[in-house]
Amino acid sequence: MNRSISNKLYAVLLFLGFVGITGCNDYLDREPLSDVTPDKYLWSEADLAAYTIARYNFPTHGGWGPGTFSSDNHTDNQVSSGYANRWVPGEWRVPQAGGAWEFGNIRQTNYFLQTVVPRWKEGKITGNTSNVAHYIGEGYFLRAYEYFNKVQAVGDFPIVKTTLPDKAEQLTQESKRRPRHEVARFIISDLDSAIQLLSTAPPGGKNRISQHAAQLFKSRVALHEATWLLYHKGTAHVPGGAGWPGQGKVDNFSIDIDAEIDYFLTQAMEASSAVADAVPLVENTKDNGYDSSNNPYFKMFGDQSLSKYSEVLLWRQYDPTQGINHNVNHYLNRNGGNTGFSRGFVDNFLMSNGLPIYAAGSGYQGDDYIEDVKEDRDNRLQIFMKAPGELMYKGNTNQDGSPIVFGNPDIVGLAETRDVTGYSVKKGVAYSFSEAEGSHGSTGSIVFRAVEAYLNYIEASYLKEGSINGKAEQYWRAIRERAGVNPDFNVTIAATDINQEAKNDFAAYSAGKLLTDATLYNIRRERRTELMAEGMRYTDLKRWRALDQLKTQPYIVEGFKVWGPMQEWYVDEKTGESKLIEAETAGKTANVSKKSESPYLRPYRVNLSGSNLVKDGYRWANAHYLEPIAIQHFLITSQGAADGSVIYQNPGWPLQANAGATE
Repeated sequence: MNRSISNKLYAVLLFLGFVGITGCNDYLDREPLSDVTPDKYLWSEADLAAYTIARYNFPTHGGWGPGTFSSDNHTDNQVSSGYANRWVPGEWRVPQAGGAWEFGNIRQTNYFLQTVVPRWKEGKITGNTSNVAHYIGEGYFLRAYEYFNKVQAVGDFPIVKTTLPDKAEQLTQESKRRPRHEVARFIISDLDSAIQLLSTAPPGGKNRISQHAAQLFKSRVALHEATWLLYHKGTAHVPGGAGWPGQGKVDNFSIDIDAEIDYFLTQAMEASSAVADAVPLVENTKDNGYDSSNNPYFKMFGDQSLSKYSEVLLWRQYDPTQGINHNVNHYLNRNGGNTGFSRGFVDNFLMSNGLPIYAAGSGYQGDDYIEDVKEDRDNRLQIFMKAPGELMYKGNTNQDGSPIVFGNPDIVGLAETRDVTGYSVKKGVAYSFSEAEGSHGSTGSIVFRAVEAYLNYIEASYLKEGSINGKAEQYWRAIRERAGVNPDFNVTIAATDINQEAKNDFAAYSAGKLLTDATLYNIRRERRTELMAEGMRYTDLKRWRALDQLKTQPYIVEGFKVWGPMQEWYVDEKTGESKLIEAETAGKTANVSKKSESPYLRPYRVNLSGSNLVKDGYRWANAHYLEPIAIQHFLITSQGAADGSVIYQNPGWPLQANAGATE
């Protein structure tokens, strides 16, 4: 970023501090007050560049602790020492205020577009014309991004394209929700505008949004909406479905749901193939996981600069010298970071020959030791999950000259640093990390990478056409070849037993029923394994409606086989006594689950007291597919009575603060 843009960024942060003052911010969009709006702002290329980058609101742009690689916690993939209330019906409650129903970032993007686009069309913005167009494209992208966050969180949402005057009556009317498919079409429209304007090689390189990033995001939005409508069809979570709360409250409502599904699948295919055809995957040298320091595929997640990796479309740079840093490697390199892969997730990885571990002749070595679990498996499991004795640092050695390696997982330590399941995350580890670096991490963070486009196309095309077409086959083989798995996915499909997979994978279900289509299931499996620890699992489970079964079949999370030979790792060398204390051991604080219950570590069966609300497993309420809207928003869009608001509450949630789902 040049000095001029850097100076403008400082100015825009001050500016946004003024116009970000709340009031009606939590109510709806409103026009920034004229007395704090700089008359001379947003007239130059540098102004536009500074304004839009200040609106980057990606999860990677706020600084991170264990970071992206713990974002799949509280799913069937990954576990922390604590639990999420979404798995405890009745404990996730309607808030009095706050929540996802807010318009602050939308207001800022609306102000930008409303101000800049007319000036641009009149040729009044100074600077490089291509760059000016690019930054306007960023504005359209960023508004689409904010709206997609709303669709994922609350579904139906108001479509507001301009800033609004601070008048209660008008703001109330504009608060009316539009059906989610209309909002999704609006998002697609904004992304089409962005794609037309964005450069494939943006100023600022891959630290700024590009045309390919917008195409990928468009495919994500379209696939999400298509599959949500498909799997939630007929329910209150889809416009026009039974019990949909918008019935009779949404003006000019109509929907042909099958046509909508087809439209979004088509959009997903077109957008994803535009990226996948143009962007190659990064090479995997397929090492065995001991030392991946020269493996581009591994390094892509823990390098300081990610611009050189073809697959990376957008990334966040960290620079400790500028006070921009994180704690990722402080945790991932040195300890477990209070996270860990579940046994179900680990067991879901294929063997390198393409067979599931339960299939006859798979060659699976068992799970007595972590290194056995990884033997001859999908290379993604080998390089992205730790095993004792694998290299921790590159270039640093112990005093005796031996390499510094990972030790046995610390399953009994402090929660902040614990290896929660014994199966520990290695994705994102940087071999160059040193103890001196401490919490001043400098590795980059991926926002978008092209492999998602490959996955999106495979899923969308299969759902639309009912078969794996030539392009989908090309993409799928490329992913599997890179993963070190037999590229013939038909071998896997033929050997798949959905009943076995259901033991390990929520996505073996949709709408509370086991899938009957092994091809579709393996498309979901591929997505699960390729995107491991990248924060997309929970969203996928919701759009597939893959959680209904938990209402009657609670799920108990398990980790590694602690009550086997690996229990010897936890014997005190001085006393010869085990450090493992089973649940409900009299007079002692437990640190592991009972051996009599399961040979596998059960993180949420260590504490069996009444305060542990997930000790009997994850459960679900269908209301949880969408978030509740806070009571505050109903009150300020009515005459003081929540039930008189123009806004309607999401399905299964009451109009009462601090109350759980009503199912």
